[in-house]
Amino acid sequence: MRVLLLGANGFIGSSILLRLMSSGHAVTGLARHPNRAACKWPGAGWIKSDLSKMLHSDDWRSLVEDHDVIVNCAGVLQDGLSDDLAATQEQSMRALYERASSAGNKRIVQISASDNRRSGHLPFMATKRRADDALATSGVEYIILRPALVLGRDAHAGSALIRALASTPFAVPLLHADSSVQTVAVDDVADIVAMAVEGALPGGTDIELAAPERLTLGQLVQLHRQWLGLPSARVVQVPSWFGSMISPFADLAGRLGWRSPLRSTALAVMEHGVTTQFELPDLPAGLALRTAQQALGANPSGVQDLWFARLYLLKPVVIVSISAFWFLSGTVPLADPSRAAAHFEPFMTPSLALALTLAACAIDIALGLFILIRPFTRKALIAMLVVAFSYLLGGTLLKPDLWLDPLGPLVKVLPFLSLCVVALAILDER
Repeated sequence: MRVLLLGANGFIGSSILLRLMSSGHAVTGLARHPNRAACKWPGAGWIKSDLSKMLHSDDWRSLVEDHDVIVNCAGVLQDGLSDDLAATQEQSMRALYERASSAGNKRIVQISASDNRRSGHLPFMATKRRADDALATSGVEYIILRPALVLGRDAHAGSALIRALASTPFAVPLLHADSSVQTVAVDDVADIVAMAVEGALPGGTDIELAAPERLTLGQLVQLHRQWLGLPSARVVQVPSWFGSMISPFADLAGRLGWRSPLRSTALAVMEHGVTTQFELPDLPAGLALRTAQQALGANPSGVQDLWFARLYLLKPVVIVSISAFWFLSGTVPLADPSRAAAHFEPFMTPSLALALTLAACAIDIALGLFILIRPFTRKALIAMLVVAFSYLLGGTLLKPDLWLDPLGPLVKVLPFLSLCVVALAILDER
């Protein structure tokens, strides 16, 4: 089969990609950064695309005509700098269905979401539901799969947050620790998608995928803690007002391009629980959905998983700390720029010293702000390294005695350089 896979380099999509390729299917993935995806999965074809801009039937013409099956596992949790929720999850899908309907003899496999009634008002759920309804009435052969919380070897968003919370020392702080959660292994999802692609599931199938057990969020975190090789710890119930206090900052981070798992949509889903609403379907013989413990046990953790878990919540702290360091280093001298410029006056005219001071302040402030905007973060970090090395070199040449200054103005730059390198090392999210 020639399969077009939307969201192919995501958490769920990458597992589906490998499963389909292992079965001999020719898979084409859509990605915003196809060159990077091709480095990781060279066996697939890759096309550069942004679903939020594919809003007309003609945008899908060649893609639909060149493939037999379209698998959609793309989605975004909430609007943000890099994400348009309605365009990605609903408008582009309607255009796809229109093109697939006119092309004829196409099959669409849609990875949707469990339609929890308590979460149905959320834009994420509402756009998913409208897209599903449009698919069901499009005339295209379709299969809709609604996985619960997906667990796998990798982690992303909610599953990454669970790992991070599971790694906290002494006690586990949790919002909505008693919320009910059902899970499904990502490999099981990939297996069922492969069955759908190959015609083993009848057209019109619409099923929820979840292991039959129901856990509390606290129990699920404890399972992850055990998986990481850490001793059991007491779960501390965090009051709900804390979530209301922190979600606006996470939403703001989303507007700057960061996909935080603490945004208001994620916290609302966490509060309402992730559970199936209908009786679980009869699966084909020999296929049983694994429990959370079985899903984790199939992929034993390594030290890299513990590192990831511990660094996950530290990453925003690192980025904000670096931003504050540069912003303050640029704004503090502005309180008395003439005094700050006096350091340069033995080597240049007062007017030039003042101009150099103001320019340095402007650079520091700009870098401190740009690092917070996700598309510019990597460039800002690299620029910070260059500027910091320039400051060290200039200070060493002009005033080498600053290395022996009791306050250590040059020595203090060295640990910042290390922190900056660490930020670059953990910046990637996929």
